[in-house]
Amino acid sequence: MGCLVSQLAAKFAFFPPTPPTYQVKKRDDGKLVAVSTASSLPITIDDSCLDVLSINTKRGNKIVAFYLRNPCARLTVLYSHGNAADLGQLYDLFVQLKANLRVNLIGYDYSGYGASTGKPSEYDTYADIEAVYECLQTEYGISQEDLILYGQSVGSGPTLHLAAQLPRLRGVVLHSGILSGLRVLCHVKFTLCCDIYKNVKKIRKVKSPVLVIHGTDDDVVNWLHGNGLWKMAREPYEPLWIKGGGHCNLELYPDYIRHLCRFVHEMENMTTEVRLRKIRQTLALQKRWKCTSMCCADKCCIIKVRRPRWPQCLNLSCIKRPKCPEWKPKCSVRKPACPSCFIPSCTGLSCWCKKCSCRCTICSCLCAAKCSCW
Repeated sequence: MGCLVSQLAAKFAFFPPTPPTYQVKKRDDGKLVAVSTASSLPITIDDSCLDVLSINTKRGNKIVAFYLRNPCARLTVLYSHGNAADLGQLYDLFVQLKANLRVNLIGYDYSGYGASTGKPSEYDTYADIEAVYECLQTEYGISQEDLILYGQSVGSGPTLHLAAQLPRLRGVVLHSGILSGLRVLCHVKFTLCCDIYKNVKKIRKVKSPVLVIHGTDDDVVNWLHGNGLWKMAREPYEPLWIKGGGHCNLELYPDYIRHLCRFVHEMENMTTEVRLRKIRQTLALQKRWKCTSMCCADKCCIIKVRRPRWPQCLNLSCIKRPKCPEWKPKCSVRKPACPSCFIPSCTGLSCWCKKCSCRCTICSCLCAAKCSCW
């Protein structure tokens, strides 16, 4: 039953363009080129900036990938596109991102999309992105330390699947990401065993910085999906909520490329030493005590001790927090003025006997045993 529901969800999740917007042909020298189906012309004239790749996956499919190189790049972006699109439609966007972000960029078509073989499914997309990552390692020598994963809409599923397996990844971008497939289709707030793309669980395993970009007026994937992913990320980066943005038009807003450039620039400057320092600071903050009292702005303790710490106060609700420099004791119980006894009514005056005129240095409550006249 679970498999049937999963297959049904997959039918609603994947909408490859029909017919594809491009074809892959082999030239006489053996090099692959992408040709537009509308004009029968190559997608690009400059062959030096684009490599058209055919990659085998572990599930027996052959997927097509475009690798765009930038001579000034220090990082590489692995782009997983959204639904109802293929590489022929996204090539112009890839060129702009490559130039503005100053990165190498590789995009790929899922199984059953574009010129890729097979049929689209959740596990096929997982095999697709794993094959592309392996190609980056073997063919171009790109390690995970120099890689940023970018997932748009449905592409957030394979993106988080791979990101959860790469602890030294440079960064992750989730563009109109989803919490899970059924949460989009049925608007539920729980996870079933037959659900697809359970990003709500995988986001917690990602150890690299995560940038979330989402439109506030997205009528396909509600903004709450992006907000939920950002809140559950272990190392969230400042999110970008594009006011009035929909599901497929966020690239048209100036804030989109501006914020994305700042994120990539910070990831470029983040060395291993800086990254380790941030991780240590995060762990140290989690171990610090946080004060639950509103009087403490530093929030330095999280554990309430249910025994009195002040010897002058017997109220169990009065708690001393010695690690908080801003804390001042506030006890509603009246403290006795007499240091010798803990009777609130005692004023602490010394006792004077009228018969023998003796005086006791202790309070009158305890002087009966000292005076011989008693």
